[in-house]
Amino acid sequence: MRTLTKLDGDSSRARQELHDHIQGSGPLARHTVDSTGQRQAGSSSFHESAEKHVTGKAAYIDDLVLPADALHVALGLSPVAHGTLTQLDLSKVKEAPGVLDAITFHDVPGHTDIGPVFPGDPIFVDQEISYAGQCLFAVAATSLQAARRAVRLAAISIDEQPASLDPVAATEREEFVRPTHVQTRGDWQQALTQAEQIIEGELFIGGQEHFYLEGQACVVHPTEDEGVIVHTSNQHPSETQKLVAEVLDIPFHAVTVEVRRMGGGFGGKETQASPWACIAAIIARRTGKSISLRLPRSEDMRATGKRHPFYNRYRLAIDAEGVIQGGEITVIGDCGYSPDLSDAIVDRAMFHADNAYSLGDAQVVGHRAKTHTASNTAFRGFGGPQGMMIIEAAMDDIARQIGEDPLTVRKRNFYRDGREVTHYGQQVDQRQLLHTLVETLENDSDYWARRKAISDFNAASPVIKKGLALTPVKFGISFTAQHLNQAGALLHVYTDGSVMINHGGTEMGQGLHTKICQVVARELGLDLNKVRITATRTDKVPNTSPTAASSGADLNGMAARDAASKLRERLFDFAAEHFTEGLDREGMRLEDGMLVAGRGESERRVPWGELVQTAYLNRISLSEKGFYATPLIHYDRSVGQGRPFYYYAFGAAVTEVSVDTLSGEYLVDRVDILHDVGDSLNPAIDIGQVEGGFIQGMGWLTSEELKWNDKGVLLSDGPATYKIPTFGDLPAIFNVSLLEGHPNSMASLYRSKAVGEPPFMLGISVWSALRDALSSLTGYTVSPHLDTPATPERVMLAANTIRGKAL
Repeated sequence: MRTLTKLDGDSSRARQELHDHIQGSGPLARHTVDSTGQRQAGSSSFHESAEKHVTGKAAYIDDLVLPADALHVALGLSPVAHGTLTQLDLSKVKEAPGVLDAITFHDVPGHTDIGPVFPGDPIFVDQEISYAGQCLFAVAATSLQAARRAVRLAAISIDEQPASLDPVAATEREEFVRPTHVQTRGDWQQALTQAEQIIEGELFIGGQEHFYLEGQACVVHPTEDEGVIVHTSNQHPSETQKLVAEVLDIPFHAVTVEVRRMGGGFGGKETQASPWACIAAIIARRTGKSISLRLPRSEDMRATGKRHPFYNRYRLAIDAEGVIQGGEITVIGDCGYSPDLSDAIVDRAMFHADNAYSLGDAQVVGHRAKTHTASNTAFRGFGGPQGMMIIEAAMDDIARQIGEDPLTVRKRNFYRDGREVTHYGQQVDQRQLLHTLVETLENDSDYWARRKAISDFNAASPVIKKGLALTPVKFGISFTAQHLNQAGALLHVYTDGSVMINHGGTEMGQGLHTKICQVVARELGLDLNKVRITATRTDKVPNTSPTAASSGADLNGMAARDAASKLRERLFDFAAEHFTEGLDREGMRLEDGMLVAGRGESERRVPWGELVQTAYLNRISLSEKGFYATPLIHYDRSVGQGRPFYYYAFGAAVTEVSVDTLSGEYLVDRVDILHDVGDSLNPAIDIGQVEGGFIQGMGWLTSEELKWNDKGVLLSDGPATYKIPTFGDLPAIFNVSLLEGHPNSMASLYRSKAVGEPPFMLGISVWSALRDALSSLTGYTVSPHLDTPATPERVMLAANTIRGKAL
C-alpha cells in the first residue's frame, strides 16, 4: 500500500510539473472560438475535424474497413534510372503463396498513358525505363506481406544506359519535356546596353519531397456493373475519375471517386495520386474483389515526383541607387522524365521571377529540362518560390555592390506608381498595400535598431555572425490554366433544420471544409454546429478542379455561397407569400437561427426550424446547387502577356539568425511575420497556415536535401536521410500577425484572400538572413553564393569561400 501511495504521489507531481510546463514556458494553444459570435465566416473557429484528429476517430484510407476477401497490392519498381526492359517474367510471382493476380503494361484494358495534361506517363513500363522507381508491374495477394514477398520473385532483365541527371546540360542539348516559353516587355537589350551598372548571378535551387504524413494510398471496390468506387487520398478526384475510366475503357459515370480527408497533400496528390488508383481499379475489375494499395514511405519517395529543382540566372541593368532598369532572367526547371504539370509550373516560376519588384524592360525565359528522374510535380507555391529566389538573390547582390542595406534596395524596387505593370503585362493592384505592410513590419520588428545591434555584435565576434533580412512576397492567385478557375457546390437543408454542404474541394488538413461550413452558416444565419460537410465525391459535384493554387476557399466558397444565397432568397419569397402577418420581403434577413422581417416595433421573427418545416409542407425545394467561375482572368501564351491572376496576396517576414562560420551550423533566433489575407475567413486557421507555410518554406531552403547517386537512384528515401523541420527547429521567438483593415480590392469571398501558398515564400527570409550573416565576414562588401538547401555544409563552404574573397 505504501508503494502504491508513493506511485500515486509521483504520478501526481509529474502531472503537476507537466501542467506547469504547458502553462508556463511551453507554447499555448490559441483560443480559437469566438465566444461572442456564432463561428460564421469571418470569425475564428476550430477545425471541423479537430476532435476526430486528436482522438484518432478521423478515418484515413488505411483506417477503412475492408471486406474479408480484400486483396493487397505491392509494386515492382525499376532499380535503374534509364534503360530498356528486355525481360519481365512473372511466372514465379504468380505461383507464390497468396497471390491471385499480377499485371503488367499488356494487361491494361484501356489507355496505357495516364499523363494528366500531356501524354508521357505510362501506367507501367512497356520497354523504355525513364527513372529509378518507375512501375514495372503490380502484384495482388491475400496479404500485404505475401504481395511484397512475391514481388521479389520477378525475373527482370534490363539493358541499362547512362542517365541524364543535369538539367543545365539537358537544356544545352535542347532536351525538353515541353517547349521553351518567353515573356518580354519593353526593350530589355537596350536597357542592358545603356546601363550605368550591370549585375549578374546564378543560383541552384533544390527540390523538395512532399513528405505528407499519409502516403499515397487508395481502396477500390468493384461495383455490380462494370464500374468501381475509389476511396483515395487525392487532391483531384475528377481527374482520377477520368483516368480510371480511360484505363478501364468505361464511361466516366461508372467511376465514383470519394475523398473525405488527406493526411497532407501539398501538391503531391494533385496528379500523382491517380496512377495507384488506376492500378488498383484494373485489379479490382479483373478479380472482382476490393483492392487496397498503399505505398511504403521509401517506395513513395522513389516513385513520385518532387518540387522541381531549378537552375536560375539573371543579368540586370541598375542605376547608382540600385534601381532595376531592365534585363533578363532565365529559369530552368528540372522536370524529370515527363511533362506532368511542368508547363504550368515553369510558367508560374516565370510569372514570379519579379516577386514584388518592377523589372522594367525585361525578358524572362523558362526552359523545361528533361532528366531521368521521377516526373516532378506540383508543390505548395507551384514554381512560384523557385522563381522568386533569383530576384531575391539579386536584391542582396545589388545591395552589396552599391553599399546599401538590402531592405533599402528592396523598397526602392517595389512596384509603385509609374512602375506598376509586370513583365507579363498585368497591372499590380493594391501596390501601396505592399509598401504599407513592409513599413509596418519594419517598425514593429525594430528592424533598424536590430540592424545596428547586429552590426556591432558582428564587429566584435570573429566566429559567430548574426544575420538579418526582411523579404516580401507578392503571389498571384488563380490557376494559370483558365478553365480550372471554376467550382460547384451542392446544398441540402433537411426538415429538422440541419444543413449539409458538399463541394468540389478536398480537405488535406488546411481547414477548407471548416471555412465552407462557415460560409454556409453565415449566409443562412446559423451557428456552425447546424452545418455539416460530407466527403468530396464525383457523383455529387462533378467536373471539379484540383484543390490547388491556393484557390480552394476562393472557388468552392463562392460556389457554396451561391447555393446558400439562392436557397435563402427562395425561402424569403415563400415566407413573404405564406405567413399571414405579411412579412416585409425587402427587409428580410436570417440571423441567430431566425428569419427576421421588419425593424423596431414591426419586427417579426420566425424560427429557422419552423421556416424550413413550413416550406417543406408547402412543397418548396430545400436543395440547391451553386457554381462560380473566376472573372477577368486571361493570358495569351503566344505573346506572353495578359492577366493570369485575379489578385495578389502580399506578405513579409523578418528573420534573424546566428551562424557559426567555422562549422556552418546556425540557429533561427527570431522571426516576425505580417501577412495579408484581406478580411480573414477564419483568423485562427489562417494564422496556422502562415506559421506552417513559413516552417515548410524554411525546411525547403535549409534542411531538406534530396540526394541521388550517379546512376540516378534516390538516396534520401526516408526520414533517416531526409530531414524536414521538427519542433526543435522553431524560432525561439516567432511572431505572426495578419494585416488588418485592408480587404481585398477584388470581389472575392467576403473580400478575403487565399492563404495556402503565399506564406510558404516567407521562408526565403531565412536564406537571405544566412547570406547576410556570411556577408558580414567581408564587412558587407561581398555577397556570398549560397545554393539551396543551405545546409550547414553549404554554409561552411560559403563562409570559407567568402573569407578568401575578403583577403
